[in-house]
Formats: sequence, C-alpha cells, structure tokens
Amino acid sequence: MKSEVLMKAENIILQRAGVTVLDIFELHVQAGRILALIGPNGAGKSTLLLMLAGLLKPRQGKIYFQGSPIETRNDLAMLRRNVSVVFQEPLLLNSSVFENVALGLKFRKIPKEEIKSRVQQSLEYFGISHLEKRSARALSGGEAKRVSLARAFAIKPQIILLDEAFNSLDPPSRETIIEDLKRILEDTKTTAVLALHDREETLRLAQDVSVMNSGKIVQTGTTAEIFNQPDSEFVANFVGTETILEGTVKSCSLGNIVVSVYGQEIEAIGDCSIGQKVYCCLRPENVTVSSRVQEKISARNVFEARIIKIIRQGFFNKLILDCGFPLVAYITIPSCEDLGITQGTTVVASFKATSVHIIHREK
Repeated sequence: MKSEVLMKAENIILQRAGVTVLDIFELHVQAGRILALIGPNGAGKSTLLLMLAGLLKPRQGKIYFQGSPIETRNDLAMLRRNVSVVFQEPLLLNSSVFENVALGLKFRKIPKEEIKSRVQQSLEYFGISHLEKRSARALSGGEAKRVSLARAFAIKPQIILLDEAFNSLDPPSRETIIEDLKRILEDTKTTAVLALHDREETLRLAQDVSVMNSGKIVQTGTTAEIFNQPDSEFVANFVGTETILEGTVKSCSLGNIVVSVYGQEIEAIGDCSIGQKVYCCLRPENVTVSSRVQEKISARNVFEARIIKIIRQGFFNKLILDCGFPLVAYITIPSCEDLGITQGTTVVASFKATSVHIIHREK
C-alpha cells in the first residue's frame, strides 16, 4: 500500500543572484520512507533541502506539508517545528553534549524533565550516553556527527533532512553511523530526505530516489527502478551502469529484441521497432565471466572476450573486456585467481537478456 505524501513541492523556481538554481516540476516525499537526492556536484541537492526546510524561499511554486500549503509566517513556523536538518558540518555549540542535544527542545520551550528524558533517549539511540557531559570541542569527527544526529532526533521531527551527512567521516565511523541511522529511521518510522553522492550509501539507506542535474529532477522512482531501469544515458552513467552501448534494433518479436552493436548481436527484452536507435545498458554485477562456455548456461548472450584491463576495487576486481564491443564485469578476487585471469586472458562473458536495459535514443 502506497504511503501518504507528507511533503511535496510543485512548480518550484528558485533563483540566486538572478540565476535559476532550482526548477522543480514536482517532488513527493512519502511518509515513513527514506528518499535520496542524488546527482553530481552542483546539481542542486543542498539547495533543495534548504528550501524544503523553509530556509530558502522560492520565487515561484509552493511547498505543501501534511497536505497544506506553506504560505504564511505561521505556516513556516509550523514547518520548521516539525523538520530537523543535519548539515555536512556538525555545527555544535561550545558547550556540553547534553546542552547541544537539548538545544532544539529549549527553543520549543519543552518542560525541563521532558528535555532530560528526550536527550537521554536520543543519546542512547546513537550510543553516546557516556559523552553527555563532555565538551563538544573534545569530540572526534564521528562523535560530533552522532551528537548532531542525536540533536536532530531529540525534537521527534516529522521529517529529517540530511545534507551529505557522512562525507567527512573515516570509513569505520561512516559504516557504523550509516547502520545506526538506518536502524533508528526504521524504528522511529521517521521520514527522511538525504542528499547523497555515494551509490552504496543510496542502495543501503534509500527506498526512493530522485536524480538531480542542473537544478532539475530528471528521474524519480524506487531505488530498484532508478538503478535497474534508468530513463536516460545520464542517469545510467550516474548510477553505475558501466556498459552503455549504442545499437540498432535488428529484430523484434513478442517483446524479444535483437540489437546490432558493433556488428555483434545482443538479445534483450523491450518494446521497440526494427531500425530503432537504442542504448543497451548493463550493470557489471549482471555479467558472468568463466574460462569456458558452461554446458547448462541459461544466459542468451554469450561472447568470447579478451581481458583489456583489471582494476582492483576493494574485494572485487573490475574487468574491462573486449567482446567485439566494450563490456565491464565484476568478479571476486579469489574467483579471478582461480580462473587464472590476467590482462590479455581470453574468457567467456555471458549475461541474460533480462539483464539488458533498453533506452530509446533520440538520434
């Protein structure tokens, strides 16, 4: 069942120094879900978050919260009471951890005993109860980030907005904070909008994704839809579709198509007409590499390939293959060693027709 819309933006034009920096036709934030805003630097993610928080006023268009437009000062005050923002930098006061986490509650004139209870609960959420009396100046980067998150959750917001919240953290701190944040968002059913640039963080945290470019939202959908069914070459590139091939539809029958690519034929599933120009998009994790053709292989696309380059990426190797067309595959390092794969090795690359995502080309 689809969630209700907690917040939405419609027909937004926002300008700075006369230059349009946001041009948003529509954005829906579903209650109880996590929405990621992704896109390159300068796409407008941070600006959009500030506008959703009521900190920037659009030249045109409206923000709606819980079905009502934000029009008056009272509307804006109500919005700000129900929204928490976590910026890239923790922005902590030169006081104790307790005082920092209590700040938003004091502004809201919450009774002293309730402040104490909420602060302690929020500190417990993020595993920093032992830091309650410590000065914010004496915190590590990871601890400061946890305090800023605890402060944001202490007011029990309807929606929390996070702007590139994990950028400055070392890998271990980032890992644990992401896991804790995901757990807390799920436990509290808090709606969240996160500006992110890391694909792995997006896959781990978000249920919905809006892709931004040049101040516009170019595609919105569930995380699976965005990563597996990009609408354009730009989105495909941004979400890590390493293989994007220009081709022409050679045949089409009952949704099964054959695309001519570099003189080779790739089978795919799609709704196309013969002669149509398309992109064939393939994620590297959907390509299987073996030393020889497997007897019981289910893939309809099987090609002899030569290893052009091997790039180590953490616990995986990224293989750049030449199948008569360029192809990228991921393979575990132990599997690479077991198969005796080195640069120049000839292998067999295979992938299913259902793994090929087709995008229609305009030209």
